[in-house]
Amino acid sequence: MFPGNIGVSGLVIILIITLIIFGPKKLPEIGSAFGKTLSEFKKSANDIMSDNSSSTEKAEGEEKKNKKDETV
Repeated sequence: MFPGNIGVSGLVIILIITLIIFGPKKLPEIGSAFGKTLSEFKKSANDIMSDNSSSTEKAEGEEKKNKKDETV
């Protein structure tokens, strides 16, 4: 079994251990915090990817402009 391939039984065991450690009252708070963290991570990753693609497009546009200037 690979560490990245947990499966349903592994998730159930993790949930039970988390429930024992933190109790049923803290579980929704932990889930909410985890969800917010995950959404912020996705947003940051998308921002980085869009910044990277826009800078790549800008560099490609400058290369085309330079090639046109060289041919003239």
